[in-house]
Amino acid sequence: MERENHTGISQFLLLGLSDDPELQPFLFGLFLSMYLLVVLGNLLIILLVSSDSHLHTPMYFFLSNLSFVDICFTSTTVPNMLENIQAHNKDITYTECFTQVYFFMIFFGMDNFLLTVMAYDRFVAICHPLKYMNIMTPRLCVLLVLASWIMIFCVSLLHIFLLMQLTFSIATEIPHFFCELALLIKVATFDILVKVNIVLMYVSTILLVVCPITGILFSYSQIVFSLMRMSSSASKHKAFSTCGSHLCVVSLFYGTGLGVYLSSAVTHSSRESSIASVMYTLAIPMLNPFIYSLRNKDVKGALGRLLSRAASGL
Repeated sequence: MERENHTGISQFLLLGLSDDPELQPFLFGLFLSMYLLVVLGNLLIILLVSSDSHLHTPMYFFLSNLSFVDICFTSTTVPNMLENIQAHNKDITYTECFTQVYFFMIFFGMDNFLLTVMAYDRFVAICHPLKYMNIMTPRLCVLLVLASWIMIFCVSLLHIFLLMQLTFSIATEIPHFFCELALLIKVATFDILVKVNIVLMYVSTILLVVCPITGILFSYSQIVFSLMRMSSSASKHKAFSTCGSHLCVVSLFYGTGLGVYLSSAVTHSSRESSIASVMYTLAIPMLNPFIYSLRNKDVKGALGRLLSRAASGL
């Protein structure tokens, strides 16, 4: 079989979620609606945080960054999927595919890092409330986000450099609706470079997933211990309400990610795994703005003030 590892003319074939032609209009409408909700909902969060002085705090600074990353995260995969459904075309060039892998890794990693930083922020706020403003300074907040970006850029760049050294069959089929690192390594021609890519993938999984989860679990374990030492039930409720939205998002994000992993391990079906992965690539970014707005009185208050200003300006 002919092999090719150059970017340019050569292409992969993205098999998508379904081959049923009658289902394509429904999928297009569904995913377009969800994508618009992701963009509009997260843009609203960014607007509220930037325009309302009551939300100029570390927690909402990290939340606005999370909203920005969620928009970019879904924009990495969904527009291409919508274009393929509309055009009835499954082709994606090597260059487009590797670019998609690169940015998907960046924004997936940033989601993990930001959720971890937000958990640390809640840990400081609840466990060390008197030192909160001295610890969570604007300088530290910016440095935490900047360090996360630098780290994930470097890791993703190394992955792409090694991935581009692999050899693939012309018109290799990828049983997914986007180019995923693990699947690309799986369909590559097996040689020593594939082993190197697999090792790096495991190392980056520890760095980008296991370490953040460990940090989140540690932060919340300390929060639980602090709550147990509080004598007032009102104080416990107030303290827990400050991290309820974040805990809900963390549970959904890692719960669906674990569900994707378990479904692929149990069914061994890449198609079923790709359907399950819609949850953390699209559904969770769509739900985040609703979770933070419906469960957070500060965000609801900022939304009310924004609507009042808009109404008074008419």
